[in-house]
Parts: sequence; C-alpha cells; structure tokens
Amino acid sequence: MDRFFIKLLIFFFLLTNQSISEENIMILKLKDGDVKIELFEDVAPNHVKRIKELANSGQYDNVVFHRVIDGFMAQTGDVKFGNSNSKDFNLRMAGMGGSDMPDLQQEFNNLPHDRGTLSMARSSDPNSANSQFFICFKPAPFLDRQYTVFGKVIEGMEFVDKIKRGDEKNNGSVTDPDKIISFKSL
Repeated sequence: MDRFFIKLLIFFFLLTNQSISEENIMILKLKDGDVKIELFEDVAPNHVKRIKELANSGQYDNVVFHRVIDGFMAQTGDVKFGNSNSKDFNLRMAGMGGSDMPDLQQEFNNLPHDRGTLSMARSSDPNSANSQFFICFKPAPFLDRQYTVFGKVIEGMEFVDKIKRGDEKNNGSVTDPDKIISFKSL
C-alpha cells in the first residue's frame, strides 16, 4: 500500500509539474516554421501576463517585424501600427505604438540577453514597455539589467534566423517585413 501511495504521489507531482511548465510555453508561428518559447513568469510576472493576454487574444497575429538588425535582434509587437491586417497599419509608424493597456513597470532581472532571449522593447523611460518585444540573434550583454527579459526560444531558433533583415543604414527598418502569423499559448 505504501509503495502504491508513493508512486501515486510521484505521478501526481510529475503531472502537475508538466502542466505548470506548459502554461508558460507559447508557439510563435512564422513563415518558415513554429518557434517554441518558454516564458519566465518567476522573474517577470507582469510582462509575462501582458504577453499572454495580448497573444491569446490574437493581437500579435499579423504584426510585422518592423526593426531587424543582423547580428543583433528582431523587434516586433507594435499592435497599434504594426498589424498588417489593421486599418491603422502604418509601416512608417510601426515601432511607435503599443496596446491600449498601460505601460508596465520595469522588471529588470539577472537573466542574460543570450541568443534566443525575448526581452521587452521600451523608450528611454525604464517603465515604458507595453507590447513590443525583441528576440536576440546573438548575445547582447550590454542590454542586461537594462531591459526586461521575459522568455527564451527553446525550439525553432533557425526560423527566427530567417526573419527578413532591415536596412543597417536606417536603424534596421524593414521594407516588406515578415510578420507573426500567430502567437498563442500551447
């Protein structure tokens, strides 16, 4: 009986642990394939909550990667001006908008900006992150503890690497940019 009880507890723990981890897994669909992302709710709970809310309500669907700098990062997430299917779409304004929700207070943490890191974009005000985020192509340690890291690519980074690059002379602005097909929880 004791063995059965111990096995049952272990099974329950594994099942619970699996479901907890799956609630922080997102799928970012890109033109070349699916990207699996783990969100770090423990270090950036408000940013993760915002990303999930916007993603699961479809607000990131069809949003362009408006700023992509080779060897650095791909930026997206302007749900106001960057949604290519919206009446408000304006590629020249993409990167200046956000969501209708209030800006977030910074949640800077000790996670490094490594290859595949997702971090929130913001203005010079540390408490101005809203909906825009970027994915690092390479480590960017100069961003550490300056921007809120909230997730990391755990599968499919090769598809992120295929995102169309922008003009280096124009701060990575992209003409005819790639877009998010969809972004949803697992």
